[in-house]
Amino acid sequence: MFDSLSDRFEGIFTRLRGKGRLGDADVDEVLREIRTALLEADVNFVVVRTMVGRIRQRTIGAELSKSLSPAQQVIKIVHDELRQTLGGETLRLTYAPRPPTVVLMAGLQGSGKTTNTAKLARWFKQQGRHPLLVGADLQRPAAVQQLQTLGSQVGVPVFSEPTDPVTVARRGLEHARDTGRDVLIVDTAGRLAIDTEMMSQVREISDAVEPDYTFLVVDAMTGQDAVTVAEAFHATLAIDGVILTKLDGDARGGAALSVKEVIGRPIAFASTGEKVADFEQFHPDRMADRILGMGDVLTLIEKVEQEYDQDVAAKAEAALLEGSFTLEDFLEQMQQIRKMGPLQGIIGMMPGVPKELKNADIGEKELGRVEAIIRSMTTEERRKPDLINGSRKTRIAAGSGTSTSEVNLLLKQFKDVSKMMKRFGGVAKQGKKKGKRRGGPALPNLKQLQAMQEQQGQGGQESALDILRRS
Repeated sequence: MFDSLSDRFEGIFTRLRGKGRLGDADVDEVLREIRTALLEADVNFVVVRTMVGRIRQRTIGAELSKSLSPAQQVIKIVHDELRQTLGGETLRLTYAPRPPTVVLMAGLQGSGKTTNTAKLARWFKQQGRHPLLVGADLQRPAAVQQLQTLGSQVGVPVFSEPTDPVTVARRGLEHARDTGRDVLIVDTAGRLAIDTEMMSQVREISDAVEPDYTFLVVDAMTGQDAVTVAEAFHATLAIDGVILTKLDGDARGGAALSVKEVIGRPIAFASTGEKVADFEQFHPDRMADRILGMGDVLTLIEKVEQEYDQDVAAKAEAALLEGSFTLEDFLEQMQQIRKMGPLQGIIGMMPGVPKELKNADIGEKELGRVEAIIRSMTTEERRKPDLINGSRKTRIAAGSGTSTSEVNLLLKQFKDVSKMMKRFGGVAKQGKKKGKRRGGPALPNLKQLQAMQEQQGQGGQESALDILRRS
């Protein structure tokens, strides 16, 4: 997600370092590169023009802090404008004074609407609510059965009947009131393309249930077409927010950077994978951090608190404090992280991660190879990887069905992770001595992660997180 844009911005900021001041020619060059980077990320050209215009105005304006270097000035301005373009503030949901709070889901067929209807229900459950799903998509074969299957996975009941979509929605609302459900989520039918019949039906359903929120589900991988779809639906339904799906497969991010500016409605949630847990509230400031390579500490901690096994976390804490983090611990931690969503997404949330590790292709198959390699080692080798010489690598590769180069890659990644974990262990141990912990696993907090990034600053350069925190 945003990989290409992040790489381009990193290159721009790297070239700016070392400049004593920004002249008009420097400003023009930076803005030209930023414009190109945004267009290559498939951001709507009107949005690019508006955003670059705001950056230009602020770059040559009087607000620049003389205490910041040119690179730091540009980082802060670009961060602010990215956050504004992505929506500014996080959408805060409020609940109807008389339950249920009604949410209407709309979108084209294939956008992931039904799946994200269930994901949203799971999110409401995590907020302590008691949702009910309504299957009003009676057009697509097996749509209701799909919703029922997903509903059982997230522990949320589904109401539907073989009548017509408007009647199903209306009776679903009555059923929610009768059974004491405080959130009602209505899944509607989509089409492969926008047509009059679909728009008429979803408008009638909206009139029948009078939703408190209408969310449009949009496939992020469709790029600027996602903005066109959003405009069409907004003209019919008055969209309250957008749910972006398949962000894990979109390396450019043009839809996310365009939709708010074009239709004036925020991105409410983002789907970052196929699993029901791969779903999170959209925070513009955190996403701006990710784009600029600063990580997303708060979302990472929230995911850890929701998904991480506390016994495993306690064991990892002990290993960190004792400095005995082993390959077995490494495997166990990777398996825990997998529960929180796609690994690359999780790694991308961590500040200060080496670029080689961030760009490593770590998926389900790779995890299988990692496990096979580690299981082919002796107990002593798992505890002391430095013992693994050439002949041992050959034996391990043969036993795991891999190559020696794959064994070497794993050992290098483990070494990189170990260095990071030692930093975590250091700040956690220091915090423990000062009595800052309140019990439970020593998961790194925001200040600790920021401290880790500052320790990794290049050549004494002030970290981007530090720039934003000071400003």
